[in-house]
Amino acid sequence: MIDYDKYFNDKIKEVQPSGIRKFFDIANEMDDVISLSIGEPDFQTPWHIRDEGIRSLEKGKTWYSPNRGFAELRREIANYYERRFGVSYDADEQTLVTVGGSEAIDLAFRTLIQEGDEVIIPEPSFVCYEPLAVMAGGTPVIISTKNEDNFRLKAADLEAAVTPKSKLLVLPFPNNPTGAILEKQDLVEIAEVVKKHDLLILSDEIYSELTYGGKRHVSISSIDDMYERTVVINGFSKSYAMTGWRLGYALGPAPIIAQMTKLHQYGIMSAPTTAQYAAIEALRNGDRDVKKMRDEYDMRRRLIVDSFNEMGLSCFEPLGAFYVFPCIKSTGLTSEEFCTRLIMEKHVAVVPGTAFGKSGDGFVRVSYSYSIKHLKIALERIREFLKELNYGS
Repeated sequence: MIDYDKYFNDKIKEVQPSGIRKFFDIANEMDDVISLSIGEPDFQTPWHIRDEGIRSLEKGKTWYSPNRGFAELRREIANYYERRFGVSYDADEQTLVTVGGSEAIDLAFRTLIQEGDEVIIPEPSFVCYEPLAVMAGGTPVIISTKNEDNFRLKAADLEAAVTPKSKLLVLPFPNNPTGAILEKQDLVEIAEVVKKHDLLILSDEIYSELTYGGKRHVSISSIDDMYERTVVINGFSKSYAMTGWRLGYALGPAPIIAQMTKLHQYGIMSAPTTAQYAAIEALRNGDRDVKKMRDEYDMRRRLIVDSFNEMGLSCFEPLGAFYVFPCIKSTGLTSEEFCTRLIMEKHVAVVPGTAFGKSGDGFVRVSYSYSIKHLKIALERIREFLKELNYGS
């Protein structure tokens, strides 16, 4: 029998599977499970966007696109960032269309990180940053954001984490899993540290359209002196309910985008053609769809935050994305224990906070990208679960 282990790349062997998928997979094998575990919109891609993709197929537009993506789409992406966030990018030199935002993150890491470079990552945060940094040869340096700070990255904490080996700061805001956002003053203070230590920034803005309470997303690339230091990552999955279309993009300084494009050329070649035609329509005529979905998420957000607080599970008010991050420490259970017992005893799937880093211990991630009916059933089961623990109201 072949000993495959000796053939594997050591860095890949060290990477652990995603903690999100564990509870999703358990839920798929059980009956009557209400899953609040996956961050996927329950909305269908708006019909006019789907129709544009269908029309492109009917017209036989099934050829490769240019490596960087169709020029028409790149122009629309540049126009979108200027009108929504006040940042101007050159469609030809500073824009790259990718297979989802995840590919764009991977390309940026592999372009910018050399062996031993330190990558500063605020946590809790999405599961991909640390493994991708390691696979690119980097050394992750984790900053634990705190519940009492509404899980914001503080400039003082960033300053304390910087060393002579620091190269890249990941800014994952609006944040998955906490729903935290950074406001302009936060970014201004962070920018001072970034300039002082000559860092670069990867700003993952995939949830940029999903902010609430009158808080508009501010891109750090719009802050003085940050434009030339920042690679912005975004895409269509969350804002336009286009997860399965697998389309994202990167914006940034032309020399960085040129190097990322080389990796993209050899590893992927080009993003899906049909998805690109649909995305052009989304950017041109999808603003009302985004607002409609955002308003629905906001209603769900208020319901689920109020419900957890009423149950006795303290939950700060998240102002971004479509997640809440209630604290379950008072139950006496770990995050893993809480989630395991909840799915086994009440058939409700949520994700342990530890799936998003050690600082997530004592919390669980709950997605509200599901219908009100779906959420109400799940919340009632969670309430019953807590009562059976002799806990809460």
